[in-house]
Amino acid sequence: MAMRPNPPRQVTVIIAVALMLVGLGLVFYEAQTLDFVRAAGLPIDIQRQLLAWMEDRTFAWGALAASPILLIIGSLLPFI
Repeated sequence: MAMRPNPPRQVTVIIAVALMLVGLGLVFYEAQTLDFVRAAGLPIDIQRQLLAWMEDRTFAWGALAASPILLIIGSLLPFI
């Protein structure tokens, strides 16, 4: 039985691109990305939690790894 990949849904592609941008921003432009979040005007609780996640390098590399994995899964499973 041969697998026939389908194009992933638009929502899947948008989420994958967002994960890739966040990951790239945190890996290569960490200071600028953190300054952007601080200046975004988010509530203090949300901002503090986001900054804690973003300062952890594991989150950045995880976001970069999740992007292509999500596209692959999205092309193999029709409901994603």
